[in-house]
Amino acid sequence: MVKLTLKDGSIKEVESGMSAAEIIKGIGMGLYKAACSVKVNGEVKDIRTVINSDCEFEVLTFDDPDGKKTFWHTASHILAQAVKRLYPETLLAIGPAIDNGFYYDFDRETPFTTEELEKIEAEMKKIVKEGLELEQFELPPDEAIKYLEEKGEIYKVELCQEHSDKGEPISFYKQGEFTDLCAGPHLMTTAPVKAFKLTSCTGAYWRGSEKNKMLSRIYATAFPKASELEEYLDRLEEAKKRDHRKLGKELGLFTLMDEGPGFPFFLPKGMILKNTLIDYWREVHTRAGYQEISTPMMMNRALWERSGHWDHYKDNMYTTVIDETDFAIKPMNCPGGLLVYKTQLHSYRDLPLRLGELGLVHRHELSGALHGLMRVRCFTQDDAHIFMTKEQIKDEIKGVVALIDEVYSLFGFKYHVELSTRPEDSMGSDEDWEVATDSLKDALEEIGLDFVINEGDGAFYGPKIDFHLEDSLGRTWQCGTIQLDFQLPERFELEYTGADGDKHRPVMIHRVVFGSIERFIGILIEHFAGAFPLWLAPEQVKIIPVSDKQLDYAKDLLSKLEAEHIRASIDDRSEKMGYKIRQAQLEKIPYMLVVGDKEMEDGTVSVRSRKDGDAGKMSVDGLVSKLVEEIKTKAR
Repeated sequence: MVKLTLKDGSIKEVESGMSAAEIIKGIGMGLYKAACSVKVNGEVKDIRTVINSDCEFEVLTFDDPDGKKTFWHTASHILAQAVKRLYPETLLAIGPAIDNGFYYDFDRETPFTTEELEKIEAEMKKIVKEGLELEQFELPPDEAIKYLEEKGEIYKVELCQEHSDKGEPISFYKQGEFTDLCAGPHLMTTAPVKAFKLTSCTGAYWRGSEKNKMLSRIYATAFPKASELEEYLDRLEEAKKRDHRKLGKELGLFTLMDEGPGFPFFLPKGMILKNTLIDYWREVHTRAGYQEISTPMMMNRALWERSGHWDHYKDNMYTTVIDETDFAIKPMNCPGGLLVYKTQLHSYRDLPLRLGELGLVHRHELSGALHGLMRVRCFTQDDAHIFMTKEQIKDEIKGVVALIDEVYSLFGFKYHVELSTRPEDSMGSDEDWEVATDSLKDALEEIGLDFVINEGDGAFYGPKIDFHLEDSLGRTWQCGTIQLDFQLPERFELEYTGADGDKHRPVMIHRVVFGSIERFIGILIEHFAGAFPLWLAPEQVKIIPVSDKQLDYAKDLLSKLEAEHIRASIDDRSEKMGYKIRQAQLEKIPYMLVVGDKEMEDGTVSVRSRKDGDAGKMSVDGLVSKLVEEIKTKAR
């Protein structure tokens, strides 16, 4: 017998050698039908897995992130099987689960047409209806390669060859006549994948490299119930309406041009929005004890070699030669912050030292990865670097978490937290990494903040805490991060004089709140659908006179608003009032003030709120006080 510790802490005894599927059936058929995979001692496994020893045992359904991935992984195999049935000459590449579904890459002569996608969907429905069992089997590496070569699957052969040097058996999954190279996990049959949709088809380079062949990538999503799919597709339609590229153009915020791909142009209204965010950043950071600095955009190769970026990040850096010396445009602000620290001697009394910087950084992104403001080649990073003693680590992390929470709460974002650990490409000793990782973990636990471990996704110089915020459509975005670094202070030989009079090495925190101001603006546009809160709106008030007779009164009103730094303008065009109001609504202006003869006589305004509609008449002074208070409190 073996003991299983279930998620609720209870213990279940089962016979050794039972599969996870058999164990779940014993718990209840309802749970078995919903099960996608299992987690055994924290590792996601196929429900075909045999349990031979005591372990922690958790059943993963579609409601669990890892369960979703298993479900979508199986759906990707159904997609590939449908394609091979309809177009047998098509070659298979890869088909992973992703955040909102899955995709599969195919090599064929021409891209898939809309009509072909419809045929593929119909064939997928047949495969689901057939309820094909997924069977796993393994082959020795040489046999696996031979098997794939006979099938002519050149991309699978390449993947298989990369793992063959380990000498371990190669895993395959078979469903009906279709077999795919795959480590799993998968559902037991194709039957549960009842609702799915092929959402788009794009080009994608094999292995993400422009040097390789362009493949056809089909994106899709799938759900256990049709109602869940319908809800998702409704959200997708709403997301299209909120697309920041579309709204950015309509609202005159920013543009992207062929003369600078990946380098956004901010227009006057967009600059107001950007500068308002920057003003708020400065406000909260001043309160939190940060000092602002600015470091050069370009520095020499020796600096980037010293920081480790030349070895670990050079492919993403823009370089040039000045006076026969290699220089690089900064992809990150941290080396400059380290040099600022070294400009003077420091005592333990100076620490923690919090240095903030709004630095314009440049990173080379592949053209296919560029996406509006979400993925660009230059952006303003709202960086800060905190230098501290080891004893101050927990308190500083708590302070940063509190600051990030304050900012995200202001915009109405919920968020979850991930702790990312040491990646394969990293520098530093095991001991330093262990201390750094434990420090972050202990701080989060002490705060009482729930988090998940993201193995191997830390920065090359240290582990990190990532904040994934959720927008109004339920989508998540990774923005804030806290990275603990023992390596760069060592490389740059940073020192402070301790209370004992000896020299000591400080610890460094890298952290951002917005992440990239440009990307954060893109997220805000979609989160608010362009209807920003009053304090953030590029234009806060539109004054609409009924006729030219009220123009002087409108100008007096404008002067009073501008005296209180309220962003306002007059629509004095020779158009009907209804047209002007509709235009202001399209521009998503928070307040429209209609002034006619009656308002001019009474010294009032008729107020229309974007949020509440007709708000009736108000005195000018009463209106100004209301707007000033709403801006001051940053009300949503």
